[in-house]
Amino acid sequence: MTTLTPVLTANWDQPNSFTLEGYGDYSAAKKALGMDPDAVIQVVKDSGLRGRGGAGFPTGMKWGFIPQGDGKPHYLVVNADESEPGTCKDIPTMMANPHALVEGVIITAYAIRANHAFIYVRGEVLHVIRRLQAAVAEAYAKGYLGTDLFGTGFDLELVVHSGAGAYICGEETALLDSLEGHRGQPRLKPPFPAVAGLYASPTVVNNVESVASVPSIIANGAEWFAGMGTEKSKGFGIFSLSGHVTRPGQYEAPLGITLRELLEMSGGIREGHRLKFWTPGGSSTPIFTDEHLDVPLDFESVGAKGSMLGTRALQIFDETTCVVRAVLRWTEFYAHESCGKCTPCREGTYWLKQVLKRLEKGQGTEEDLTTITDIADNILGRSFCALGDGATSPIHSSVKHFRDEYLKHFEIGGCPFDHAPSTVWGAK
Repeated sequence: MTTLTPVLTANWDQPNSFTLEGYGDYSAAKKALGMDPDAVIQVVKDSGLRGRGGAGFPTGMKWGFIPQGDGKPHYLVVNADESEPGTCKDIPTMMANPHALVEGVIITAYAIRANHAFIYVRGEVLHVIRRLQAAVAEAYAKGYLGTDLFGTGFDLELVVHSGAGAYICGEETALLDSLEGHRGQPRLKPPFPAVAGLYASPTVVNNVESVASVPSIIANGAEWFAGMGTEKSKGFGIFSLSGHVTRPGQYEAPLGITLRELLEMSGGIREGHRLKFWTPGGSSTPIFTDEHLDVPLDFESVGAKGSMLGTRALQIFDETTCVVRAVLRWTEFYAHESCGKCTPCREGTYWLKQVLKRLEKGQGTEEDLTTITDIADNILGRSFCALGDGATSPIHSSVKHFRDEYLKHFEIGGCPFDHAPSTVWGAK
């Protein structure tokens, strides 16, 4: 059986885990700044680290895209705008272990020759912003940020930036527009951020977990990291279990672990119930059922079964849950958070919400199932950014796996489920 590999989460149970005293002396950053920047990039490439924000793009390769000798300032932007339903790994990481992120920022910025870095945090999580600001202040006071870091001549300014609270700003180019003071909306690509990102200069945008994983790679070596996980999905990651599970929480384990193994670690489905459906990577990934319990949770295996690993947000639902109601709630979120820039997403998510409301009340017809899948087809691949595509995932997958449940609603003229048992206060 796969075992847990606590690295980012190793000191979360310590009362001073978020302080410099509880974290350490930034030895990985000192080591990295004694190397050639290209050598640092090569170590990350050799480790096989892939972006932990959902897309899974090779991190070292992304760093290598930054043009050198171009005479322009380079920027590092950390995407900490975690806000998708079910996704909850970066927020606790920044709360319990912010210095891992700050040290990762130093190493990453040095590798891409950036002297300015930003951490873009969702504005609603004020407690996390304060925790990050305190960590950054500690690093400045110790001389780990500012000028002449560790006597190497490398300068770095780090800014913690609070967003205004918009799901679209999790999309990297919308985040950059917001950081520049504009309305957060995705940009047309190309040009990509590596060429023209923040302030039209070369920019790397990385997820919190991606950057926070870098210090351990530098400290322990590429082979150590690559020795975990699978052939193409290397290393460890945080798996967030929520919903109808006995012990919800963050489980840091090698990629390739299965939900069956994670459920054994977390006490299984709540007592007296059975698994009905779950999300392998958050609400924007196609849902899985109990037949997918043994699918290795790595990018390739999950993709081969028709979903995406995404942010490893494992939302667990038992048989008390109405899948139509769950999909409606997710769709209401996507309709509300659509930035409105493109017609497929702006209009499509609105109409998906309207039809699903009718279906959930038992007022629809079988023809409505064709309607919602047609609407989803007209969003998928046609929206301006991937967030529109993500809104279609629960639609297509729920109709595929639970068509009979949709039909049951209008056969009996209402929802066949008592919603109370699916809640904490109604659990039996």
